Amino acid sequence: MTEDGAVFEHSVVPRFFEIDRQGVMFNMWYLAHVDEAVDGFFLARDLPYDTWSELGVDVHVAHVEIDWKAAITLTDRPKVRMSTARIGKKSFTLDFAFTRDDAITATGCIVYVAVATDGSGSTLLPPRLVEALGEVAPLRTA
Repeated sequence: MTEDGAVFEHSVVPRFFEIDRQGVMFNMWYLAHVDEAVDGFFLARDLPYDTWSELGVDVHVAHVEIDWKAAITLTDRPKVRMSTARIGKKSFTLDFAFTRDDAITATGCIVYVAVATDGSGSTLLPPRLVEALGEVAPLRTA
């Protein structure tokens, strides 16, 4: 987390099998690292994913965007920065940015829709989840 607690950072160590024949991280692995960072984001905010069912809520990914700016190679040690970009009534958006030596290599966002664990469909974000999302601090500009 940063000093103000708005941005969470997750370190990444690229693995050999994530690197394609061009010598750069294959595009699908970016989302795997984002998923790990999202888990860390909520752990750092005292709301581990395995407790969400107690709130009667789960989330589905509704939308993802990634914009690449530079490659990540096997010897790089990038970080994934995560922040809350938007909080709605039934959904929220997290921004992410991959950085290498403080230079941005990729940015994006992921939109989650809250669904009730009883199978009844979309539901309001529970107050505890809204609290864990914290302040809105987008990493990307519109």
